[in-house]
Formats: sequence, C-alpha cells, structure tokens
Amino acid sequence: MSVPVSVRDARTSPGDKLWIQSVYREYLDDLNPGTGIFPALGEIGHREGDQIAHWFGDPNTFPLVILKGTEPVGFARVLRAAPAAPPQPRTDYRMAEFFVTRARRRLGIGRMAVQLILSRFAGRWEISEYLRNTQAVNFWRRVVAAYTRGNYQERIVNGEVRQVFDSVSARPA
Repeated sequence: MSVPVSVRDARTSPGDKLWIQSVYREYLDDLNPGTGIFPALGEIGHREGDQIAHWFGDPNTFPLVILKGTEPVGFARVLRAAPAAPPQPRTDYRMAEFFVTRARRRLGIGRMAVQLILSRFAGRWEISEYLRNTQAVNFWRRVVAAYTRGNYQERIVNGEVRQVFDSVSARPA
C-alpha cells in the first residue's frame, strides 16, 4: 500500500516553519544551478529567516508543507495575486515557491502535491520558472499539461517560462 501525499497549511503546525527553514538553502541552490543568479541572501540584505517570516505574516501568502505520510518532504508558497489593470488578464494565484527534497524527487510526490494545491486554490493561475533551469521547466510543463489536459497557455518573457491556466475548468487526467 502506498503512503499518501498531502499538503497542509504550514501555519497550523509549529514545526513546519522550522522545517522549511532547515531546507530553504537546498531550495535556493536548486533554483538556478550554475548561473549565480541567486546570491547568498546576506549579500542582498535578507536572511533566510526573514524571508520565511514574511511568508507567515503576509495574509496574501499561503505557506504549505508537502507530506508523504507524516514526513515533510517539500514546501510550496502560493500567492494571491493583486488585481491586474486592464487589458491584462486576471490572475488569482501564483506559485511563488515549490520544492521537494532531492531524496524524494522522481517519485510522483511533486505531481501529486501540485494537483492538490491547484484543486485547493481554484482559479486562474500563473506559474513561472527560469528558462535556464531546465529541470524546473520540464517538470512544470509535464505537470501543467497533465493537470489541464493541454488547456493552458505558455510564453517566454524576460528569461522566464510562464504557464497560465484556469484550475476551475481543469481537473487532472
């Protein structure tokens, strides 16, 4: 029997914030490997704890922990998008951060977590990843295409790949 994947609001469990802090450096290292785009946080005036504290204090941010059974194996941060000025299309949510620990990748955990998150936050989504981070681009293309059954738009803007879709009309195949 397979152990289920679930997603919970990280603000409901006191240890979740500490767990996210413990793996945050690994997440930053994975964002854009080998490009140097993400300097050490101290160099730009932010500490990791400050970044994460902001997540937990912002009413438009939803910090989430991804679990395999009862074990934390990843995290996500969903942002409620600010209203767009016309003629820009409305966006309800953005995936600001998404991470599964290296030891738990390629097991379907990320895909299952994304499905749970998109279903929980129904609306118009935008997900973006750096074009040079080919692993992230390939992951999101696969997962969004499967979830939406191909009903999404993708564009490349300023070195980022962006997928836009509506999770209300889309349900995983």
